Amino acid sequence: MIPMLFRVLGPRYARPVRRTVALMTATAVVEGLSYALLVPVLRALFGDAPGDARPWLIAFGAAVAVYGVLRYVSDLSGFRVGTTLLHGMYDRLGDHLARLPVGWYGPRRVGEVSVLAGRGLLQAMSVIAHLLAPLVSACVTPLTIVAVMSAFDWRMGLAALLAAPVVAAVQVRAGRAMAAADAERADRDHEAAARVVEYLQAQPVLRAGGRTAERFGMLDDSLRGLQRASRRSTLSALPGILGLTLTVQAFFTVLLALGAYLALGGDIGAADVLAVLVLAARCADPLLSLSELGGRLRGARAELARLDAVLRTEPLPEPRDPVRPEHGGLEFASVTFRHGDRTVIDDVSLSVPEGRRLAVVGPSGAGKSTLLNLIARFYDVDAGAVRVGGADVRDIGTEALMARIAVVFQDVYLFDGTIEENVRLGRPDASDAEVRAAASAARLDEVVERLPGGWAANVGEGGELLSGGERQRVSIARALLKDAPIVLLDEVTSALDPVNEAAVHDGIERLVAGRTVVMVAHRMRTVRRADRVVFLDGGRIMEEGAHDELLRRGGRYAAFWALSTNPAPSGA
Repeated sequence: MIPMLFRVLGPRYARPVRRTVALMTATAVVEGLSYALLVPVLRALFGDAPGDARPWLIAFGAAVAVYGVLRYVSDLSGFRVGTTLLHGMYDRLGDHLARLPVGWYGPRRVGEVSVLAGRGLLQAMSVIAHLLAPLVSACVTPLTIVAVMSAFDWRMGLAALLAAPVVAAVQVRAGRAMAAADAERADRDHEAAARVVEYLQAQPVLRAGGRTAERFGMLDDSLRGLQRASRRSTLSALPGILGLTLTVQAFFTVLLALGAYLALGGDIGAADVLAVLVLAARCADPLLSLSELGGRLRGARAELARLDAVLRTEPLPEPRDPVRPEHGGLEFASVTFRHGDRTVIDDVSLSVPEGRRLAVVGPSGAGKSTLLNLIARFYDVDAGAVRVGGADVRDIGTEALMARIAVVFQDVYLFDGTIEENVRLGRPDASDAEVRAAASAARLDEVVERLPGGWAANVGEGGELLSGGERQRVSIARALLKDAPIVLLDEVTSALDPVNEAAVHDGIERLVAGRTVVMVAHRMRTVRRADRVVFLDGGRIMEEGAHDELLRRGGRYAAFWALSTNPAPSGA
C-alpha cells in the first residue's frame, strides 16, 4: 500500500511523506526501547534491594517523556502533511481531469468522479493523518519489543518472534476474504451515487410524467444493493477479527507457559519472567489494533487504487516541440475517428479557408458535432490529420490551440458565480470596458439591466437562474471577449424562442465577422450565411458546395432543406 501511496502522490508530495514515515518509525522504536527499561526496574523491585530501582525508574520516565515528545511531533507532522497533501491532490486531480480526453467521461464517470473527488480522496489522504502512525506503531513497536525480549532471554524472544508470521498470515487471509465484499460494496456505492445524480437530473422528466409521488425504481434498487453489500462486508470482517484475537491470546498463553517452565527449572528468575510477560502484554495491544486498522486500510487502499487508476490514465499527448499555426484556415485530411466499435467519422476530407464560413448539416448521429470536437482536439483521430493553420492539432500545444478557438455549444454550462465572472472566463485579464463591449455586442447588456444586482447577479449552478437564451448570450459574450480567430458553433439556436433567437443571431454575426467559422445547424436559415455547406451522413460527406448550388442539384441536401423549411403537417 505504501508504494501505491507514493506513486499516487508523485515525486513532489512523496518526499514529505517519507520524512513523516521515518519520524513515525523512530517514535515507534523509542516506544519499544522504553519498555526495555521495565526489566531492570522489575528486577530491582523484586530483588534484595528495591531501592536500586530508583535510577531505572528515572530513566524509564525520561524515555517515556522523549517518546511523548516524538509522538506529538510525528502526529503533528502527519496532520500537517495530510492537510497539505489533500489540498495538493485536489489540484493534481483537477489538473489531470482537465487534460483527459472528453471521450473518457462516459455515463458512469459522473458518479465515480464525484465519489472519488469527495469522500474517496478524503479517505485516501486520511491514511497519512490518521492511519499511518497507528500502522507504523502496530508493526514496529512489537518487533522492537521482541528484539528487547531476545536480548534478555533468547528462548522467550524466539517464541514471541514466531507470532509474527502467524499474525501476518491471519491478516493476509482475512484481507483476501474481505476483498470481494469490499469491492462489491465500493461498486454499489459508486452505482448508488450515479443513480442519485441521475434521479436529481431526471426530476423534470419525472414530474412531467406525473411520477412525483412514485419512488425511482433504479435508485431504490441501487440503495438496497448497497445496504446488502455493506452487511456482507461487515459480516466478512468477523472471522478476521476473531482469528487475530485468538492468535494473539494463544501466543501470550504460550509465552506464559514457557516462562513458568523456565522459572520452575531455575533457568531464569521470577522477576525476569514477569518483565518479559509485561513486554509481551504490551505487544498484544498494537497487534490487536491491526484488525480495526486492516478494515480502514483496505477501504483507503481501494480509494487509492481508484485514484491511481485515474491518475495513470493517459491524457492526450503534448508535442515535444510545439509548432504555431501560420493562419486561421482549417483542414481535414482523410480523417477517420472511431468511438468504441462504431466509426463516427469515415475518411472525411475538407478545408475551410481563413475567414470563410462552413456549415455542417445532416441527420442526427451523422457526426456533425464530432467534427467540431476534433478541431478543438477533444479527441485524437484514428487516421488522417486535422490541421489548424497548416499544422496538425497534435503538434500544437493545448494552450496555443485553445487560444485560437472559441466554442459556443448548444447546451451552455455556467459556473456558480456572477454574470461578469462567467463572461471573464473568455479572457480573465480583460478590462471592464472590454467586458462591457463584448456583452453589448452579444446583447447581454439587455439581460444585465433587468436582473436585480446587474453584473453582480448570481447565475446559479449551471446557470439555472437564467433562461436558455440568456445563458447563450453569456456564452457568446465570453467567446467575443476571447477574440479567437476560429469560431465553432454547435446548434446554438436550436432550442430558443424567437426573441432570444434574434438576439443570439445578432451576437453570432458580430462574433463570426472576419473569422474562420464552422457551424453545425439544424435551423436551415442559418446555413444561408455560410460560404460553403457540407451534408454529412453516417460519418461521410454525401454532398458539398454552396447553398444555392446544392439546391439546384436536387440531391440529399435539397431534400433535407425542403423537409426543414416545409415540415409535414401533423397527422400526415
